[in-house]
Amino acid sequence: MSATVFCGDADEAVAGVSDGSTVLVGGFGLAGMPFDLIDALIRQGATDLTIVSNNAGNGDHGLAALLAAGRVRKILCSFPRQSDSWVFDGLYREGKIELEVVPQGNLAERMRAAGAGIGAFYSPTAVGTPLAEGKESRVIDGRTYLLEYPIKGDVALIGAHRADRAGNLVYRKTARNFGPVMAAAADTTVVQVEEVVDVGTLDPEAVVTPGIYVDRVIATPTRRFAVEGAR
Repeated sequence: MSATVFCGDADEAVAGVSDGSTVLVGGFGLAGMPFDLIDALIRQGATDLTIVSNNAGNGDHGLAALLAAGRVRKILCSFPRQSDSWVFDGLYREGKIELEVVPQGNLAERMRAAGAGIGAFYSPTAVGTPLAEGKESRVIDGRTYLLEYPIKGDVALIGAHRADRAGNLVYRKTARNFGPVMAAAADTTVVQVEEVVDVGTLDPEAVVTPGIYVDRVIATPTRRFAVEGAR
């Protein structure tokens, strides 16, 4: 029997998130961002959060709304600035939020390492740049690498296309992005899906995230998190 809990609404799904938690938030821009879970987290009230995501929010909704509510102490991301990142820009300029820039490949691999139980790994990315400052380096086969450590989350909030009653997940096109590695890297994984189906409905070969990594699921008719940008 699956240990996945199917919640009645988003507020139930994010209940218990503690102040000071590290929260992994799926999404590549708007594609795959779990808007309903983020809105529920704002209502839930947890603060002093460390957010790990690809970017630092778009416009005034989703992750940007969480930042605007003053709930985030620090963000780790690859692309903090873009044309519609005015919420983050304002907070950063005022010294109200900390930023750690992580190259995109390293961001994904650091979370994958956490899920796989890997203690650390060497990567050539960022060698010779300011991002290398303070990091241990090693020359391997004549090439310089930096030591990178896993990024583990207390909670992951991700969006998927469908879940079955065992918690297995499939994604829709680019909405897949960081969801699979985040699901494995967090103590508690909370998933927003468009539809929950019976066990046996999903093609086993199409399942990307096994239910063993999924703790809570909500089904929502809101499709913007999966559709926007998922071409």
